Amino acid sequence: MKKTSKFALVLTGGLMLAAMLMPASTRESANAKPLEEKVRHELVMLPYFNVFDTLSFQVTGDEVTLLGRVTRPVLKSDAENVVKRIPGVARVNSKIEVLPLSPFDDRLRLALYRSIYSQPALNRYALGAIPGIHIIVNNGNVTLEGMVGNEMDKNIAYLRANGVHGVFSVINNLMVEAHK
Repeated sequence: MKKTSKFALVLTGGLMLAAMLMPASTRESANAKPLEEKVRHELVMLPYFNVFDTLSFQVTGDEVTLLGRVTRPVLKSDAENVVKRIPGVARVNSKIEVLPLSPFDDRLRLALYRSIYSQPALNRYALGAIPGIHIIVNNGNVTLEGMVGNEMDKNIAYLRANGVHGVFSVINNLMVEAHK
């Protein structure tokens, strides 16, 4: 019994010593997510991120460049702050544009949301915390961003947005999912 407990003690001590001597990068990479996944997760978890905002990013080594257009200045600063705190990020370069405050654009956002998401073919994209079709309005000009299941949904979203009274132009940047 004594020999078994001594062996277990030596084995445990050896494993602890090996773990301590292992380089930190090896220990972290064993159960760490790639930096892109961590950044994406932090951005979608932002409390004010919604269907009227778009955020994207590029990772180059340990530098993250944030891109997008948001309706609230606090969302821009929150995005910068959460990404700065991610382990492995040395520098954050923010190219997020804050859209101008405009009651006209706010009315258009609501009308566009109703027009697009009330369409039976598109209402499935409204499910989830962050809808799949993002509606960006800047001085009456609309950009649709996001991912849809097929070309027909992309075209329907464009037609619905273009049919809203007061819209000056519509840019359809919706991407169609690649089916295997």
